[in-house]
Amino acid sequence: MAHILRGTAILRIGLWRRGGTSIGKTDRRSDMTERVTKTASDVKLIVFACEAGMGSSLMGANQLKKMVKKAKLDIAVVHRPVGQLADDADVIVVHQGLAKQAREKVPTAAIVPFVLFMNDPSVKQLVATLKAGEPVVSKI
Repeated sequence: MAHILRGTAILRIGLWRRGGTSIGKTDRRSDMTERVTKTASDVKLIVFACEAGMGSSLMGANQLKKMVKKAKLDIAVVHRPVGQLADDADVIVVHQGLAKQAREKVPTAAIVPFVLFMNDPSVKQLVATLKAGEPVVSKI
């Protein structure tokens, strides 16, 4: 399930009970951009996007595939150039310099920008979030 908030974004304020369950509240902030949220169970396809489709990004995509497999997640990971992104993507992992272009191409996907092609903390956090069954929130 994707939640797209147009015009007003919702900021989740974490209120926690003992045992770690959220009883959250929402706070509407008009100064934030729209964000896409995907529940972990709705994520079936992660696209590792790049500018041209070869080189460092291919190594990053293969590393992400291994991380997803090791976490025993039933999620496909594919590698595509940003210009070839399609609406089938649930989450797009993309270099921060191409993140806006990816969001414009597939506005229904959660965008996870990264800086480092290998061992980027954002990519590691994405896998940890999905493994924990938590929602993935677009970073842009």
